[in-house]
Amino acid sequence: MNAFLAGRLTDFGHAHEFRVYFEDTDFSGVVYHARYLQFLERARSDFLRLKGIGHRGLAEGAFGEPMAFAVRHMEIDFLRPARIDDVVRVETRTLLLGGARVVLDQRIFHGELLLLEARVKVAVISPDGRPRRMPPAVAALLEPGPREE
Repeated sequence: MNAFLAGRLTDFGHAHEFRVYFEDTDFSGVVYHARYLQFLERARSDFLRLKGIGHRGLAEGAFGEPMAFAVRHMEIDFLRPARIDDVVRVETRTLLLGGARVVLDQRIFHGELLLLEARVKVAVISPDGRPRRMPPAVAALLEPGPREE
């Protein structure tokens, strides 16, 4: 796998850059609000992939029984807009690990300018959609990194 395509692991978690294309924007050249969800999703998926937790492997039972992650709740603060041709950086951090969930902090930056903050609660589910406990091996890979104050 080309790690460049998946962003990079960092001391705090994961960072991934995306260029804003015309298709990401509304009529004024500002990123459409729903497109930020796609940037966040791609970064979360690549964070997991680089940690050794691929979605396909989860579904096939790589950590025991088949399972998946599903977004249960998300809080988003849109602070400033990104615009066409900007390069934005999505940073993902594990905040909390529970028996059947993980809480992630995601932020989107343009340079050092904070554009968006999101807190994402992700549930661990079985193939039929029922909550299940997170396997210890998965939890170990998602342990929270250092926090910035």
